[in-house]
Amino acid sequence: MNDTMTANATMPTEAGTIAGKWLSDAGLRPTRQRMTLATLLIGDGKHRHVTAESLYADAQNSDEAVSLATVYNTLRAFCDAGLLQEVTVDGSKSYFDTNTVDHPHFYWEDENRLSDAPAAELEIARLPKAPDGAEITSVDVVIRLRRTK
Repeated sequence: MNDTMTANATMPTEAGTIAGKWLSDAGLRPTRQRMTLATLLIGDGKHRHVTAESLYADAQNSDEAVSLATVYNTLRAFCDAGLLQEVTVDGSKSYFDTNTVDHPHFYWEDENRLSDAPAAELEIARLPKAPDGAEITSVDVVIRLRRTK
């Protein structure tokens, strides 16, 4: 498993219960594939950042096989239901965050990894006025980092 995933291949019953409630509270049917992926994402109660590919790799270690296409479709459904926040880096690389509260992120360029940045330390003093006929719905802050040694 990658470093952001800590669930083991044999999903504990408690984790499955948490995942099932997470899905049902969002109005999503708890299919076998959704339960597998939801358990990997939130079964231990910790927030994490995943890519579709990293979640797919972790799912291969579970008892339930899912295709990469199913992972992509399920992540999209989870985002549409408000269960995940999608964070796009470089306009093409998407990370999915289980913490849906607005908060900034660090993107570790050398590791292709996303982590939470301390929200309390971020100050945005002023935003530009939205163009006529538009409103600002959110502000995404991704702070790029590179290790110096």
